[in-house]
Amino acid sequence: MKETELYWQVFNQAIADYHKTDDVDAPMANPYEPTDIRHLMYRKNWIDTVQWHLEDIIRDPQIDPVKALAIKRRIDKSNQDRTDMVEFIDSYFLDKYKDVKVNPDARINTESPAWAIDRLSILALKIYHMGIEAARKDAEQAHVEACAKKLAVLNEQHADLSTAIQQLIEDIEAGRKYMKVYKQMKMYNDPALNPVLYASKK
Repeated sequence: MKETELYWQVFNQAIADYHKTDDVDAPMANPYEPTDIRHLMYRKNWIDTVQWHLEDIIRDPQIDPVKALAIKRRIDKSNQDRTDMVEFIDSYFLDKYKDVKVNPDARINTESPAWAIDRLSILALKIYHMGIEAARKDAEQAHVEACAKKLAVLNEQHADLSTAIQQLIEDIEAGRKYMKVYKQMKMYNDPALNPVLYASKK
């Protein structure tokens, strides 16, 4: 099985497991050993899935403002967890391919494997939820048809993105491309870099 097929399978497993309860507070029960790449992919998608639903909840026009603020803070933390997980996955790839002999004419890619995989994880969620909308019995026919068209585009995007990621991995394995990873260095979560946070300490 190709890497992207394996990751896609794990993403959809995590999405299906989450929707057994459809509860943003449900504990994650990762079925894979920590040394297994599937463990990282499952954890990555679980973070994305929970955040997807937090983003739905916070858009409720009747939401209590206090609850909304708590959820916004939770989304902020989730974004940081997502970034940390992507960088951790990239560390896995860096270690995996550290002994590959890079060709003299090797090129760097516009994004790392893990950030491309991040988009694949989100795409799995889009396809899952658009599939629900395209099959709704309580919606107008125009809604169902519009969602079916969007679903077709998302499935085409899945095929293209999976191919691109697989080719990137194969190019890195063969030394045709090389990895160079930059940390995100997000400033707003750092009390030493966010002026609102460090001003509040004076």
